[in-house]
Amino acid sequence: MNDAVPETEPGQAPPQNDGGPAAPAPLNVPRTPTGHPGIDAQVRRLADADHLATDGHVEVYENVHRGLRDALTALDTRPGPPSNHGHRS
Repeated sequence: MNDAVPETEPGQAPPQNDGGPAAPAPLNVPRTPTGHPGIDAQVRRLADADHLATDGHVEVYENVHRGLRDALTALDTRPGPPSNHGHRS
């Protein structure tokens, strides 16, 4: 055990150091699987921000946002039965 860094309970904020910014720490936010592998992979990717300083979060969030947007776009372009909407007999 390292005496320089006290342990914290899950969900508890780490102690502040000598006036500088706190070290990155997981937020322990539960992530419930959606059942859609592409979406679940993006949600798991959010955990990458737990180990970065705050200024590194934007890159992770933008990457996840792109991935989620791509997954939604793929749903719109998925082949399916032809639609009869807009065709009148």
